[in-house]
Amino acid sequence: MREMRDIVRQITVGASAVVAVIGSFVGSGAAGGTPIQDAAGGALSATSTLVAPDTPAFSIWSVIYLGLIAYAVWQFLPTQSSAERHRRLGYWVAASLILNAAWILSVQFDLLPLSLPIIAILLGVLGWSFVLCLRYRPSGAIDALLTDGTIGLYLGWVSIATAANAAAVLTAAGFDGFGLSPDAWAVFVLAVAAAVGVMLAIVGKGRIAPAISLSWGIAWVSVGRLTGELISTPTGIAAIAGVVVIVAVTAIIRLTPGAVKAA
Repeated sequence: MREMRDIVRQITVGASAVVAVIGSFVGSGAAGGTPIQDAAGGALSATSTLVAPDTPAFSIWSVIYLGLIAYAVWQFLPTQSSAERHRRLGYWVAASLILNAAWILSVQFDLLPLSLPIIAILLGVLGWSFVLCLRYRPSGAIDALLTDGTIGLYLGWVSIATAANAAAVLTAAGFDGFGLSPDAWAVFVLAVAAAVGVMLAIVGKGRIAPAISLSWGIAWVSVGRLTGELISTPTGIAAIAGVVVIVAVTAIIRLTPGAVKAA
């Protein structure tokens, strides 16, 4: 029989998933509101800064939301309800979903500066969730896919999204770059993003989900800077190099004998 604490946690995760999905629906503009890329004066559009991913990159949210909904359902199953990893993870996943909705609201209400601490906290929550996934092993392949895979994708994407968000806030605030060119700053930010990808590969023992979503985001930065309206060849090349480094390090660790073959 399920314990009350498990029931409360499961309902909290499920309700948070519903809130997040509604938030994404509103943020997309499908409900008649302003799409995220057009909100806050277009500060988060694909051409707002040199490190903003091109528009198609954001389609990954569909996969992430689908995974989060699947996780919310998965943790309700009798075989998973009292699992220690879900007890440890549940409220952190719920927090990430609420923070995601809060981020959308902050942008929709033209509170761009507020969006940065929100997404920074979201990144921290997802980072800890990733650590918990490492500490508490999945019960099987499905658990690894729905839990580890979803959180990994979520973390990787929010990593590059945080960088883009920070750049948008600083640009909107009139940051002059301390005398450095926008190209130089963009290359530096992408180098940091690549370093984060390497760190996730090392800490995660070659888990592929964070590498996939982070590389996806950085790759679309390259596409936007090499073919879009806001051209920057140094940024585009740096983005390509970042993807190569992340993929190569992840693959090497993944293929090392004894590596954990998780999502």
